[in-house]
Amino acid sequence: MREIPVTEVGPIGIGQCENKEAGTGCTVFLCTDKMKTGMKAGLDVRGGGPASRDTQLLNPLMAAERIHAVVLGGGSAFGLGAANGVMRYLEEQDIGFDVGVTKVPLVVQSDIFDLTVADPSVRPDAEMGYTAAKTAMEAPNYRDGNYGAGCGATVGKIAGMESCMKTGIGSYAIELGELKLGAVVVLNALGDIYDPETGKKVAGLLTEDRQGFRNTMEFMQAMTQPVENKFTGNTTLACVLTNVDFTKAQLCKIAGMAHDGYARTIRPVHTTADGDSIYAVSVGTVAADMDLVGSLAAEVVSKAILRAVESAEGAYGYPAARDLMV
Repeated sequence: MREIPVTEVGPIGIGQCENKEAGTGCTVFLCTDKMKTGMKAGLDVRGGGPASRDTQLLNPLMAAERIHAVVLGGGSAFGLGAANGVMRYLEEQDIGFDVGVTKVPLVVQSDIFDLTVADPSVRPDAEMGYTAAKTAMEAPNYRDGNYGAGCGATVGKIAGMESCMKTGIGSYAIELGELKLGAVVVLNALGDIYDPETGKKVAGLLTEDRQGFRNTMEFMQAMTQPVENKFTGNTTLACVLTNVDFTKAQLCKIAGMAHDGYARTIRPVHTTADGDSIYAVSVGTVAADMDLVGSLAAEVVSKAILRAVESAEGAYGYPAARDLMV
């Protein structure tokens, strides 16, 4: 088994667009095969506050067998309009579900809450979505760090934004024989981030002097009364990509198993203040065991979370891991 760039998993183009000044952006995943048939996909949502669009398409009981794009964005529910631009671009490319008079692109989207980072009046919109989709298809530009949907990502927010840290978007992918599997994660958690191999905290709630770490769970235990508003949305989003041919139901299960990667790395996780969601996308014809792929998916998600920490740069007054001497 060896590490590969996530862009080599299969015919998937990833396009990113961000507004650095406003601290928000979006990341679009498109299948770039010449058949224009889209991709099989599943979804598992564990957080209590998701901001999403058309994700019910991925319910195994729904008729659609394939979708045409996955969008991860900022802006909370305000940013869901980015999918309109993705749809417009795909319709121009004659990609979508054929309804006779046109083709309707099936686009799903999930967003993080980044409104408290810089300019809350600026959110991903149709123009940003169009640009990211066009980039994904014509000139993929994926990078780890403060890009795309990770532009305004932060962690460690239980004590307020003054105690949080800057993170971003991260990726990790592997190749095992013919099997290829990867994950892209937008890390925007309420809680702390740990390296599961060492147990070391690598990002999260800062001390009052912002020179070290506090423990989010201990902070919560010291204030057991209900907190009505935990900054209204902190969400870690992931898109797991594979070249293995799975059904929609199998991909939903793989997405569920991939959440183990969240649980190993983020504490606490899946809270009511998080919209934690994982997409699993299949764009190949390789055969492999579903339980193996699901187990490996948890591993690549965990490593992609760490990559999101390592690659982030301090911004908007929030330090990144590279800025701390801990």
